[in-house]
Parts: sequence; structure tokens; C-alpha cells
Amino acid sequence: MKVAVFNTHKFEKEYLIKANANRHNLKLLDSYLTLDTTVLAEDCEGICIFTQDNGSAPVLDKLHEMGVKYIALRSAGYNNVDIAHAKSLGLRVVRVPDYSPNAIAEFTVAIILALNRKLIRSHYRIMEMNFSLDGLVGFDMHGKTVGIIGTGKIGRIVAKILHGFGCHILAYDAMKDQSLVEECKATYTDLDTLCSQSDIISLHVPLMEQTHYLINEAQIAKMKKGVMLINTGRGGLVNTQDVINGLKSQQIGYYGMDVYEEEEGLFFEDHSEDILQDDMIARLMTLRNVMITSHQAFLTDTALGNIAQTTFENLDCLEQGLPCKNEVL
Repeated sequence: MKVAVFNTHKFEKEYLIKANANRHNLKLLDSYLTLDTTVLAEDCEGICIFTQDNGSAPVLDKLHEMGVKYIALRSAGYNNVDIAHAKSLGLRVVRVPDYSPNAIAEFTVAIILALNRKLIRSHYRIMEMNFSLDGLVGFDMHGKTVGIIGTGKIGRIVAKILHGFGCHILAYDAMKDQSLVEECKATYTDLDTLCSQSDIISLHVPLMEQTHYLINEAQIAKMKKGVMLINTGRGGLVNTQDVINGLKSQQIGYYGMDVYEEEEGLFFEDHSEDILQDDMIARLMTLRNVMITSHQAFLTDTALGNIAQTTFENLDCLEQGLPCKNEVL
């Protein structure tokens, strides 16, 4: 079938073409899916979208009017799509629930280490012929308490890696993972206790109504002075202004972010010639104890290959009218 692939990035194009293997007629588009760009899906039975594409009700209405039947997400998260409205229109929505939890978990630990040992600052010093060690003191990971908020596929791996460093693991999740308790001596506790006792806190829960701004002024106040906060989950899990205030007061000692609530139109794009309009991220960029990456945690060859492969397996099921295990119900 003919599929409009919105928001196609250079880094994923070869993986998509290879995984498709000429099975479907792909229309690879640079444009984001918006109400104005729905016209690009003319004559297409399906569309394929990424995390920053707009799947709101008005957009879905327009796509439905045009004859689009299927929406394939190249991501695990689907908070950018109005699923209930899609179902009311008879649109089938599929996703990629598991592409490489290791990629994101490993990147999370990389941010922790880079912030702790001030690797970015050290690198730039060396490039300027400054070999001084002043201001580069870090801390031993061994013996530190790490709070993992969300112990699903990614959080579980983060916990296991950090257990290998000799960290004590506190966990917060509605579902208790007994393997973490047995293998990593993890202790499940409530959010307040996790925040108050952890030296490092890492976020790995999905974004939903209950988790929106899970980290806010009240929770930050309960944290240890100088805590390290890491977000490789979803931008909306934290109230960014509250985090900035926490950094300014030194309640938060380190902040690592791979996701940002206002990343649409900012991340994945080259703005090197533009005037930055976002005051919050501009403020964060001035702080030496903040590390910002552009939604990069998933970006490994394994993950990209798996995303592309699963996407076209999903589309095959839809085209053949078969049940799909990755359908969002």
C-alpha cells in the first residue's frame, strides 16, 4: 500500500528503506504531520509518524476524510495521538513498543557519568590547552543511593547497570519487579521516600495524566540537597521551571535531560543560524551542571533497525487485515 512517512530524518532513512524491502510504496517526507501538511498523505492508505508529529483530533478527522486507514508510529510512546478519537473514526493505530531498552538505559548511565565526572567540561578545557583539574571533582558511584522512577523495560536495565556499580537501588512503580528485588536488592518504596533518600533520581515512566509534572516544586523540596536528576523518559514528567529554580537554589546539583516538554520544532533540527526563542532552555544551557541532549538516547543502529523492522511488520498486518500485537487498543 501507499504510505506517507512523515518527519523522516536522515539518520533513519536507510533503515526504513532496507526494512521495507520494496513491500510498500513509501512517500518519504521531511515535513512534520500537522493540519496543514495532511494534504501530503493524499491517496495514501497509511501514514507513518514519529514522536513530534501531531495526531490530534482535527488532524485525524482530516486524514480520515482523505481515506487514510492506518497510523503506524515509529515510537513506543503515543501521547501525541488522540487514540480514543482515532478509534471512533475506525483508524487502526500501531506502535513499536520495544526497540532497544538497552540503548536508552545505557545512554542514561552515560549522562550520569558525564555529569558526575564533568567529562564535557574537561574535554573543552583540554581543547583549550588547559590541563588543570580544579573544579572537576566528582564522586564515587559505589555506595550511592539511586532512585529509579519506573521499573519497566528501561528502568529495570538502568537499575541492573547501576547495581553493578555498587549502588543501592530504590524503586517506585505501580508494578513491583521481583527480579530487581532478588537480583539487585532493590527496595520498592513511595515517591516521597525515594525523593528524600536518593543521591541520583532517574525517570522512566510513561507520560500520562497521573505522571505529568511528577517532578515539581513540592517533590524537589523533598530531595537531598545537591541531588542529581536525570530525565530520559518524557519532557512532561518534569516542570522545567521548577527544575530551573531548584538548580538556582542548588537544591538540584546536576540535571541531565534528553527530553524536553517544548522540544517540538527544536530538537532534531539545526538552529545554529537562528535566535533561540525558548527562554527556559536558553537558561539551562548557561548552567555548567546541566547536560542537554536532543532526544538522542534511542539512537543506536540496533534501535533504528528494530524500529524500522517492526514498523513494516505492523504495516504488513494492517494491509492484510490481520490482528496486530502492537496495535494501540
